[in-house]
Amino acid sequence: MYLATLSTVTWLNRLAPRAKVTGLLVTGMVLCAVIGITAFASQSVVLGFIVGAGLTPPVHRWILQLRKPVAGS
Repeated sequence: MYLATLSTVTWLNRLAPRAKVTGLLVTGMVLCAVIGITAFASQSVVLGFIVGAGLTPPVHRWILQLRKPVAGS
């Protein structure tokens, strides 16, 4: 979800200001809906936020490292 949101916001930043604001509002509402549904399903809002906050940055860094070319062999 984090990477999809990051890609969406990066794309929205290239649009006209009016479209950008509308897109950011829609993206925010979708994120709230997904978080709400996930929290309701797991019955643990706090635990979900803690796990998500702990996992997202390391996973994102790991994915970005996969894309880097390996130095000469």
